[in-house]
Amino acid sequence: MRLKSRGNYWVRGTIRSIFLLSLIISAGVNSARVVAQPETEQSLVAQHWVDSELQPSTLSRDEQLRELQWFINSSLPYQGMEIRVVSERILTHWYEANVLAKAFYELTGIKVVHELTGEDDVIQKLSAQIQTNQNLYDAYINDSDLIGTHFRSEQVVALSDFMANEGQAVTLPTLDLQDFMGIKFTTAPDGKLYQLPDQQFVNLYWYRHDWFSNVAYQRQFLAKYGYALGVPQNWQAYEDIADFFTNDIKEIDGKRVYGHMDYAKTDPSLGWRMSDAWLSMAGVGDVGLPNGLPVDEWGIRVENCRPVGASVSRGGALNGPAAVYAIDKFVSWLNLYAPPESSSLNFTQAGEWPGKGVIAQQIFWYTAFVADLTDPSLAVMNEDGTPKWRVAPSPVGKYWQKGMKSGYQDTGAWTLLKNTPLKRQQAAWLYAQFVVSKTVSLKKTLVGLTPIRHSDIQSDVMTKKAPYLGGLVEFYRSNAREVWTPTGTNVPDYPGLSRFWWQYISKIVEGTLSSQQALDQFATAVDKHLDMLSKRSSHPCAPKLNDKQPAQFWLQQNGSPKPVNLDEPKGKTLPFEEAINAWY
Repeated sequence: MRLKSRGNYWVRGTIRSIFLLSLIISAGVNSARVVAQPETEQSLVAQHWVDSELQPSTLSRDEQLRELQWFINSSLPYQGMEIRVVSERILTHWYEANVLAKAFYELTGIKVVHELTGEDDVIQKLSAQIQTNQNLYDAYINDSDLIGTHFRSEQVVALSDFMANEGQAVTLPTLDLQDFMGIKFTTAPDGKLYQLPDQQFVNLYWYRHDWFSNVAYQRQFLAKYGYALGVPQNWQAYEDIADFFTNDIKEIDGKRVYGHMDYAKTDPSLGWRMSDAWLSMAGVGDVGLPNGLPVDEWGIRVENCRPVGASVSRGGALNGPAAVYAIDKFVSWLNLYAPPESSSLNFTQAGEWPGKGVIAQQIFWYTAFVADLTDPSLAVMNEDGTPKWRVAPSPVGKYWQKGMKSGYQDTGAWTLLKNTPLKRQQAAWLYAQFVVSKTVSLKKTLVGLTPIRHSDIQSDVMTKKAPYLGGLVEFYRSNAREVWTPTGTNVPDYPGLSRFWWQYISKIVEGTLSSQQALDQFATAVDKHLDMLSKRSSHPCAPKLNDKQPAQFWLQQNGSPKPVNLDEPKGKTLPFEEAINAWY
């Protein structure tokens, strides 16, 4: 998005800004208040950005200008600073780095180097700053999946404390924390807020609504399976539909089509494919929201906030029957129903496939791809700009129970580290709030389609946009946004434990180990890591391993880990309209 450069406004306005600062100080004005000021070069900059870029907004134009004036006033002590922040490489963060960082500089005089990189690299950089005690970046946008790590590490700034103390003067009066949909995901068991949500996207079921509406296909499916072709409610229905399109329909409009899409390259993104709640969809963990307790979707058991084990012998479920079922289905569907290339694709590469018009459904689809998949030139779009596809609630496996989380939601959130100098924390906090402020957030939502605010998703703008987004707006307006959740606080060291996922799952995909063998090794590795953490930390929620017991001892207890379920439920589907009503 090209914008005419207006950086000279800041240069020409510096003397006036210094004069404005003296007026504020002499008048004893609290920097957290927005007061009427004479029109300055900065106020002209604010008008330019509000009128040319930051529309639409849930705020009125005057409210936007008042909010931006607060940023202008509050940034005066930090003018001329350069700060560094880092985030993963998605469209939302591209917009921040290339458009919003420029606006922030022209308004405040604070230059932001907003670096984009892979998610795995963000975590490595954050870990490196903690381990070396060197201030590599002034703020990070990292997944709230690290919340269990952050509150136990004692290396991350508790934002609730910061806003009440050192950051009070630079905390936006109109920030409105309760307006953030994901605020509970970034709050730890100690009741403190550790991260500020910046973007959210979710894993949902994706399918070709036009193909599912084809009367001939409906008749053929009903005749073969005895129930209607529709949105699958369980894994058996998903499997039936995958088989139907791959092996019965085979070809549509001269193209080979497939009933399933996935990816399995030996790569960190294979780890996310599993840890992003695949096991919860199978039903591995316990009932509980936002994550199962005492056992979560990583199969880690927690007792009194202390992780006590991942293996069945310690009360965990990572190598239990439900986890084996989940991985077996993943590998089976990949081999039987997905394009042959799938096993060599990573997350990013696989994301391009639904747009090619050859995929009937995908059980595990990140809505971060919605913006890309609404390109009018794609085969999956109608001429009127509406999609031929829909997103709907993810089908669940046979171990799943009502009251469990149903899938994964990514919440990328602003994080400050304690070893960052205070003045740099404060300047970075100003930028973090700017890119999530109500002045900015609705426009940013329309660009990246990763909404964070209730007020934005409930706006008339999003009501008008809903028919063009295939069910995304309906999801975020429903209670489902509370049931699709990030990794929770049971995971005490996300950077250290997340690498195990792709290392062990890849052995199953490659055929060197069975699911049971690999998961046994995986669970043992997690237990060893938990034991190592317990010896390094005196935190009251640090891990403390349970003694080993025979597996049968735990499998006979209520809840997770769960014994083998030999039932094979019949496939169940619903029409799209009924399926999304389940969200409400």
